[in-house]
Amino acid sequence: MTFWDHLEELRRVLLRCIIVVALFAILAFVFKDEVFTIVFLPKSPHFLHDIFGNTPDVQLINTELPRQFIVHMMTSFYAGLIVAAPYIIYELYRFISPALYENERRYATPLVLSSYLMFMTGVLFCYFILFPITFRFLAGYQVDASVQNLISLESYIDTLVFLCLAMGIVFEIPILSWLLGRIGILHRGQMQQYRRHAFVVILITAAIITPTSDAVTLAVVSLPMYLLYELSILLVPSCRCNTPN
Repeated sequence: MTFWDHLEELRRVLLRCIIVVALFAILAFVFKDEVFTIVFLPKSPHFLHDIFGNTPDVQLINTELPRQFIVHMMTSFYAGLIVAAPYIIYELYRFISPALYENERRYATPLVLSSYLMFMTGVLFCYFILFPITFRFLAGYQVDASVQNLISLESYIDTLVFLCLAMGIVFEIPILSWLLGRIGILHRGQMQQYRRHAFVVILITAAIITPTSDAVTLAVVSLPMYLLYELSILLVPSCRCNTPN
């Protein structure tokens, strides 16, 4: 195939991905009640009651006339993208796989699958643990009793999406470390040597990711990140050397 043939095939791949995302987004738009039940569940006072205990029921507000409709469309797009993600990964992998050598193709499939699974694990961790803790802290925090918290719908959605995306990327640390180890850039001794430095970087990164400044939320974010770093040490080779084909 010529360069233009490859470009045309890529166009077809992207078009199919866009169509699938659009179809799932339309379904999410139609099933609005079910989608937003899932979206608003972490703020419910009964969500994981045994872990978080009793919490007040926080009501969200809307201050702009078209905002609820815009949030509805954006949330439907996010839902469609998440549901269609396995198909998108499959299409992109099928596009690039003919250009891979046999040994590269052998590692590509588990690498792609594990990357997706780790990303979704990070998203679920945020949804069930990090975001509920963050929301409860911020919703109840007051600089003064005379200042009432009125949380907007857009703020709620933006915080949820940002934290889920951030934690999904963070959970890719072992995959990235393994990949860097395979190509000879990273090795186990190097990661063990800079373990203390990594811990400081993890604390700084966790403080940037979390919108709160309390120690509990910081620990909830930094502890999994440190465990992921320790897991990465086990995955990378023990010496800096290129793996033979």
